[in-house]
Amino acid sequence: MKFTRQFLAILRVNLSGVTQRMGSVLTIIIGVTCAVGVLVSMLAMGAGARQQEMGNVRADAVVLNTAGAQFGQGNISRDEAAAILDLPGIRRDANGEPVVVFQSIVPIEGRRRVTGNRIFFPLIGITPNVTRDRPEIHFTRGRMFQQGLHELIASNPCTRQFTGFEIGDRSPIHGSDWTIVGHFEQGQAQQCVVYADVDSLMSIFSRNTYSSVTVMLRSPAHFDAFRNGVMANPRLHLDVRHESEALEDAFKQLNAILSFVSLFVGTIMAIAATLGAVNSLYAIVDSRRRELATLRAIGFGSGAIVISILCESILLALPGALLGSALAWVFFNGLSASPFGYTFQLAVTPSLAVLGIVWALGMGLVGGLLPALRAARIPVTTALRAT
Repeated sequence: MKFTRQFLAILRVNLSGVTQRMGSVLTIIIGVTCAVGVLVSMLAMGAGARQQEMGNVRADAVVLNTAGAQFGQGNISRDEAAAILDLPGIRRDANGEPVVVFQSIVPIEGRRRVTGNRIFFPLIGITPNVTRDRPEIHFTRGRMFQQGLHELIASNPCTRQFTGFEIGDRSPIHGSDWTIVGHFEQGQAQQCVVYADVDSLMSIFSRNTYSSVTVMLRSPAHFDAFRNGVMANPRLHLDVRHESEALEDAFKQLNAILSFVSLFVGTIMAIAATLGAVNSLYAIVDSRRRELATLRAIGFGSGAIVISILCESILLALPGALLGSALAWVFFNGLSASPFGYTFQLAVTPSLAVLGIVWALGMGLVGGLLPALRAARIPVTTALRAT
C-alpha cells in the first residue's frame, strides 16, 4: 500500500509538470506519431493485398492443380479433366451439368495509360459457366464472351489502368485479333483481369492441358468425399486444396515481401523514435535531479521512482500512438498501390491500429527504462547540497 501511494504521488507530480517541459514532451509525441504512422501505413499494404486476395474466396470452392506445381502453372490433361467431372460431391446446375471451371493462363502485354510503359499480366482462359456461381462477377457494360470465338471480357480496372480495353477494341494475341466485348466488376478487386474462352485460347497457343481447375462443391462438408475420390482415381495425380489455401500459396511470396519491407522500415522508425524518447526523458530527469533526490531523502523508494518514470514514458507515447494510427487511416486507408505490378487498395484495419498502439507502448517502455534507472540512482546528497 505504501509503494502504491508513493508511486501515484510521484506520477501525479511528474504529469503536473508536463506543460513546463513541453519541448521534450512534443519530441516524444512527434517521434512516436511518425513511427506508428509509418508502421501502420506500411503494414496496410499487406493487409490490403490479403483482403483483395481473399475477398472472393468461397468455402465450397476447391482448386485442383498438378501435384507439386505452383498455382496456375499445372498441366492437367483433357483426360484428367474428363475424369474430374465424374467425381463425387460436385455441385450441378439446373441442367444437371457439373459446375467445374477449367482455366488456362497465358501472359499478355498492356500499356499503362499515364506512363505508356509496357507491362505483362495474365490472360485467363475459362469456361463460360464461371459467372453462374460467382455472384461477385457482374457486367457493367457489354456481354459475356461467346464460346469458340476470339472475344475478351475485361475488369473495369483494366480500362482505368491500361489502353486498348474499351468495348470494341481489338488486341493482337499470338497472331490473332481478339475483341473486347464486355466490362465487369469482380468484388473489391483492383487488379486488371482479362478472361477469354479457354478452348479458343488453348487452340491458338496449341495447348492441350489446363493450368488449373476450380470445382464448386455441393457444400463445404463434401470436401473430404471429393478429395478421397481424386486420390482413389489412378488417372488423377492432382493436389486438392480449398480455394483459400491455394490463393495463400499463390501469393505467399508477395505477402512475405510486403511484410518484411513493412516491419523493416517500421523497426528503423521505431528505433529512431525510441532513441529520441530516451534523450528527451534523460533531459527531463536531469532537470528534476534535485526534486527526485529530495524525494529519496524524505523516504520515497527507488522502485516507486522507477515505475513512475516508466509510466510517464508510456503515457507520453500513447497520444503519439493514437495520432499516428489516425493519420495512417486518414491518408492511406483505401489508397491504391501497385507494387510489383499487383494493384490493390491499402487497408488500415482495427487490428493494425491496435498493433501500432502496442508498438508505441513498447517504445515508451524501452525508452523510459534507462532514464528511470538513472533517476532511481540519483544520490541523496544531491538534494542535501541543493538545500
